Amino acid sequence: MTESTNPWALTGRILFEDNHLIIVNKLVSEIVQEDKTGDEPLSETVKQYIKEKKKKPGKVFLGVIHRLDRPVSGAVAFARTDKALSRMNYLVKNREIHKIYWAIVKNPPSPEKGTLEHYIVRNEKQNKSYPYPKEVPNSKKAVLNYQLIASSNDYHLIEVELITGRHHQIRAQLAVIGCPIKGDLKYGFPRSNPDASISLHARKLSFEHPVSHEMISVEADPPKDALWDYFLKTVS
Repeated sequence: MTESTNPWALTGRILFEDNHLIIVNKLVSEIVQEDKTGDEPLSETVKQYIKEKKKKPGKVFLGVIHRLDRPVSGAVAFARTDKALSRMNYLVKNREIHKIYWAIVKNPPSPEKGTLEHYIVRNEKQNKSYPYPKEVPNSKKAVLNYQLIASSNDYHLIEVELITGRHHQIRAQLAVIGCPIKGDLKYGFPRSNPDASISLHARKLSFEHPVSHEMISVEADPPKDALWDYFLKTVS
């Protein structure tokens, strides 16, 4: 097995686990669920982890609650029961899951803190989203809050609170204000990252547990590289 398909490779990446939910820190190379590439998805790795850990003889249920793009890292939650999936889907629909992202950009935003509100149109053929200042045909409203939280000599770290969850929303909205994410060629950054990632990370998830009703809050450390390490130390 490769590291990504070995279920025990999840050890150290599990942010929360009980009988209802499991939250994992996704690597930039992983897909969350099966797609046309045929690569083994993170959902399958998590199933294998549960099967081996719990010694389950039959099929393992695992529900995908939300997704991250392949080149994005960070916290992804899965449901271990149909009941938990149904209730988590309700939280998603009603925007009751609080999501915080970190994005590394070359240009600082101006102003340094604010709210972005656009109407996004997804182009399926291009797998790309286009933000408009006003509502247009086939558009969906996209809202996020952002603030500049750290800077290095060459780059800046933006914290994003995602209010809506649209296709490529953070990538498209930051690009339209002149802050394309490091490595994101699709949205205007001039160079790719060596590992084909983009410097966007799902840092924090907070929500009410669907069964126990306790408040759950997890933080996912960003990938290990010099720039992410610098920003992690700077804001800690």
